Amino acid sequence: MRSRFEQLREKHPAFHYHGYEIRRNSAQIVLQFHFSIENLCEFRPETAIDLEHLPLCNDPQSPLARELVFVLGLAEVASYWKSTCSPVIKVHCGALSQGEISWWKRLWYHGLGEFFYRNEIVTDIESFVQVECDGVPSLYETDFHAEDISLVPVGGGKDSCVTLQLLKEQGLNLMGFTVNDLPARSETFAAAGFAPEQMLRTHRMIDPALLRRNAEGCWNGHTPFSAIVAFLGLYNAYLIGAGELVLSNEASANEPSVPGTDINHQYSKSYAFEQDMNGYITRRFGLPIRYFSLLRPFHELQIAKCFSSLPQYHFAFRSCNAGSRQNIWCCSCAKCLFVYLMLAPFLPRKRLDAIFGQNLLESAELRKELRELLGENKQKPFECVGTIDEARAAFDGLKGDNTSMLRMLREINHEHSIPERFMPAMERMFNDVSAIG
Repeated sequence: MRSRFEQLREKHPAFHYHGYEIRRNSAQIVLQFHFSIENLCEFRPETAIDLEHLPLCNDPQSPLARELVFVLGLAEVASYWKSTCSPVIKVHCGALSQGEISWWKRLWYHGLGEFFYRNEIVTDIESFVQVECDGVPSLYETDFHAEDISLVPVGGGKDSCVTLQLLKEQGLNLMGFTVNDLPARSETFAAAGFAPEQMLRTHRMIDPALLRRNAEGCWNGHTPFSAIVAFLGLYNAYLIGAGELVLSNEASANEPSVPGTDINHQYSKSYAFEQDMNGYITRRFGLPIRYFSLLRPFHELQIAKCFSSLPQYHFAFRSCNAGSRQNIWCCSCAKCLFVYLMLAPFLPRKRLDAIFGQNLLESAELRKELRELLGENKQKPFECVGTIDEARAAFDGLKGDNTSMLRMLREINHEHSIPERFMPAMERMFNDVSAIG
């Protein structure tokens, strides 16, 4: 009997990337993409960039800008292709070399690893999809007016708070960048001492047709959203002449969610993707824009220790996906539990419970998630959480055994892409978190 995967692929033999548009009105730059799945429907998702506070210094509709939007569309493809997992993606609005096709297949395959795993889809990187291009290559020059500014995605969690603080203390010129602004993002940015006009806001809108298809039974699941943020950030960095996109991804993002496999919920936050992204920016566009994480040298425990010493953020930050729209900690998910566990060795119990409203380590509802975090189940939670060793070290530390935790606080991951002028910020943080006493 044929699997559902095979049946859907036969019924919907091709996914089409028809084109994209860049429109500008008095308030926004609007990017629209045109996709379709054979024998299903069309999709026209949009992303809008607010012009207010946007210091434009490069043309949003230049030939190079259009190429940046074209590849942003390729990053968006996975969210819609996964509905049917069509065996062919046909690209009609641009050209890709064989090397680039392999690049995109690697991103889609690893970025959809959790989706394949949870839907019991058995496939491989060679056969899961073929890519065909009949678009023509665009002719453009790398015409880029650079400014002394860095663009920093602000997620509203503890990690981006630490990055903002480190860059502010070093006196570097930056703008914040949000996708679908939420209260914690504006509030943590303000807590860092930045003005509202230093925030660049974008709004990504999923086509309602995708939600209808999901409700009708098409496949749904996790996609590499951070890759979309990366390419949208690249377009915005081009618009303002930024020389860097400064991420807040830690060393822990490299660990698989399912031990013994390469299935990683955080693949598009991993160092492997960071390296791929830098290579792509250079080879495809020749742009002098660096994509890197300032926190890549650090464990989650080190970031938590640093964050614990920054009280101005403690009641503004939110790392809970479930409660983010309501600006609350849901206190019922693995992400809430993990953040509580990381902070527990460094904050007084009274302070910690005031932030979350309760002691999550005593929650009967979260016992399964705690076992998963500690590596007692076959997989980690499919959330942006740290390593099993980090969770065990923090948990053991709360019971009085600080050996592993103290060792981790003194470690540093040397696999990173931090430019030289940002090294003082990283080194200052390491000196602070590795100091015991």
